[in-house]
Amino acid sequence: MNYANIKWFDVANGPGVRVSLYVSGCRNHCKNCFNPETWDFAYGKPFTREVENSIIKGMIPDYIKGFTLLGGDPFEPENQVVLAPFLERLREQFPQKSFWCFTGYDFEKDLLTGKQGDADTVMRMLACIDVLVDGRYVEALNDRNLRFRGSSNQRIILVKPSLDCDEIKLWDGSKEQ
Repeated sequence: MNYANIKWFDVANGPGVRVSLYVSGCRNHCKNCFNPETWDFAYGKPFTREVENSIIKGMIPDYIKGFTLLGGDPFEPENQVVLAPFLERLREQFPQKSFWCFTGYDFEKDLLTGKQGDADTVMRMLACIDVLVDGRYVEALNDRNLRFRGSSNQRIILVKPSLDCDEIKLWDGSKEQ
């Protein structure tokens, strides 16, 4: 897997100061995507153990509130294989911090049905993620007033509560997840 960028002090992709990893590779190709260069799976640099270690080191300070995964698309099957064990490692190191992920895929239709990659690997990833922003970016539904979303069709899903009750629970911003 390749990655396009790491933002060490990101305040745009989840609450508080976060470390954000932009992975490469996306088949959604949303019109006027914010990061079209990340569609190419070969874009950027290889995601190595050294890169993993640098992210872990970057997560240590108390002012870092969490980790955000975006791209490209983390839920592309090629990315899942690498990201599942990394997320498990990161979650083990930082159980108190929040983990956000952005995907163009739909939580129920694509991820929970096993349509998008290996179902077990998807569930391993979801078990590490607190908040999932799902859905393709739709330019006609763009709204600059939305918090942490580009278009109004995208949802900010509380993953664990949604999985526990088999019903979508949305993040309302009242608690910093």
